[in-house]
Amino acid sequence: MNYRKYMNVKKIFLPVLFVCFCSFIHSGPIHSPAWGFSIDLPLSYEFIGGNGRDRFSFANAEGANFDIIIYHTGGGTHYASLAALVQDVQRRLNNSGDVDSFQFRGREVYVIELAFSLSDAAGRPNRMSGWAIAVELENAAASGPPPMLLALAYGPEEKDLLVFHLSALNSIAPEAQDRYAPGPITEFLYPRQTRVRAPVFGLGFEAEIFAEDAEGAQSLVDREFLLLHRYLNAPNWQQAWQRFYRAIYRDSVYRLADIAFEVERRLNMPAGDDRDFAERLLRWVQTFYYERDFEGSDFVNLVSAATEGRGDCDSRAMLWALILRQANIPSGIMVSRHFGHAMGLAELPGSGARFEVNGRPFLVAETTADVGIGLIDQGMSAGEHWLGIIFE
Repeated sequence: MNYRKYMNVKKIFLPVLFVCFCSFIHSGPIHSPAWGFSIDLPLSYEFIGGNGRDRFSFANAEGANFDIIIYHTGGGTHYASLAALVQDVQRRLNNSGDVDSFQFRGREVYVIELAFSLSDAAGRPNRMSGWAIAVELENAAASGPPPMLLALAYGPEEKDLLVFHLSALNSIAPEAQDRYAPGPITEFLYPRQTRVRAPVFGLGFEAEIFAEDAEGAQSLVDREFLLLHRYLNAPNWQQAWQRFYRAIYRDSVYRLADIAFEVERRLNMPAGDDRDFAERLLRWVQTFYYERDFEGSDFVNLVSAATEGRGDCDSRAMLWALILRQANIPSGIMVSRHFGHAMGLAELPGSGARFEVNGRPFLVAETTADVGIGLIDQGMSAGEHWLGIIFE
C-alpha cells in the first residue's frame, strides 16, 4: 500500500479503548458444498447465469467474464481425461491460444490461452482473449471418474482486462486444503521446485522454504495491487482492500509454514501464555528495517519480510498476525486510508486498546514503534477510520 511516510517523531501512546461497528455487503469467497471448490472473485463481478450447481457465469461492468462448468457423470457430458476436455474446448471455441499443463499440489492442471471470436447480435465477430484452467476435483462418490472443473476468464480483446482474468483464476481453490496455499496461476508462473534452508531474520536459526517462494509471493502482491488500484476511488474500496489482504494471506500460509512453526517454537520458550508469545513476536517484527516502495505496491511479501527483516507497517502486521494464527491465536490486521497506517489485531486477554470486528474485540498491536500490545498513538485512536480484516 502507498501509505504516507511514517513520521519518526516522539508520540504519546495510550491504551485507548475504541470500538468500531461496521457492516459491509458480503463479498467474500464463494464455496461450493456440492463439489468442494471455492473462489474469491474480484469485486463487482455479478452472477448472471447458470444453474447454481454445476454451471456458473459472472461478469463485471468493464467487460470481464468468468464461467465455471463442472463436468461429472450425472451432468450429461463427461470426458475420459482432462486432455480430452481441453481438446474439446479448443475445438468448440475454435480457439487459437496455446495449451500447457503443470502439477498443482499433486494434481494435473491445464492452462489454456484463450483467443477466439463471439458473434454479436448483428452477427459480427468480436475477438475475445483471456485464460482458462481445467482441473480434476476430489471424487466424492465411492466409484466413478472424478468430476472436472473448467474455468474460463475472458473479455473483449481490445480491453485491458488481464489483471481481472488472472486474479479470478488464481482465486480458485479446487479443494478445502488448497484454500491456504498459493493459487494455480501463481504456481504455474512461479513453480516451487527447490527446497532450501533460509535464515530467519535476527533470531539465529533457519527454516525451510522454497527458493522460488519470495519471487512468487511478490508477484502475487504486485498483481493484486494492480487490481486493487482500480477500486481505490470506488464505493466498495473497503471490500477491495479486504480481498487484497485475503489474497496475500492465502498465498503466504503454506509458504511460511515452517518459518511460523520454528518462530513459535523458539519464541514461546519457556512456554508462556498467548499474550506473552504475542509480545515476544511483536518485539521481533518491531526490529525490522522500515522499507517503502513508492513505485509499486509498497508491500514486502511475507517471505522476504521474515527472512530479510524488512517491510512497511502492513507487511509487519500481516506477518505477526499470520504466525499468531498458525499458533491458534485468532488474529488479523487493521488498516486505515485516513491515517495511512496498519496495525495487528489479536484476540488476547488483558488490558489495552481494542478494535471490534464482527462483534469480537481484538487487542491492537503497533508494529513500527517500540511499544507493547494494546498501545496506540492517541492521534490514531478514532475507530471509524479503521478497517478490520480477520484471517480465519
